[in-house]
Amino acid sequence: MVNRYEVRTTSDQLVAFAEQKRMAFKEQVTLYADDAKKHVFAGFKARKVLDLGGAYDVTDAAGAPIGLFRKDFAASLLRSTWHVEDGAGTTTGQERSFPIALLRRFTDISFLPYHFDFVRNGQTIFSVEKKWGIRDKYVVTINDPHIDRRLVVSMAVALDALQGR
Repeated sequence: MVNRYEVRTTSDQLVAFAEQKRMAFKEQVTLYADDAKKHVFAGFKARKVLDLGGAYDVTDAAGAPIGLFRKDFAASLLRSTWHVEDGAGTTTGQERSFPIALLRRFTDISFLPYHFDFVRNGQTIFSVEKKWGIRDKYVVTINDPHIDRRLVVSMAVALDALQGR
């Protein structure tokens, strides 16, 4: 009853490792810099137990805030939409394909890939793409070197961990 996440670079170097307990009352995920879980990379935690447009605080290894992300409930009824906030402002991520978004909602086809583009001021800051395959695999592309990669990695893990809720 645990979702396991490994975040790796293109050269297969481990960036972060996490295990998420399913059926938790208040969602919290700690990402570690190693699979032995000795060094914290980052973490995110829901502000409330149940909130349709829930906000999640993202913190560093010492528990200091990095930023937050939240789901836009109304916009997500047809196409999942998330907002990521950091010191530079708000970045909005939305499923790239409206037809795929509709298929994911109104069919039982659970293996469909999805792609999120996170945009701020007309520029794509980062993107998350779910690839086809037996095991879930995502490719994260960071276009803005100023965004904290711990915030991006947390959002990428959250897309998988929280999308079905």
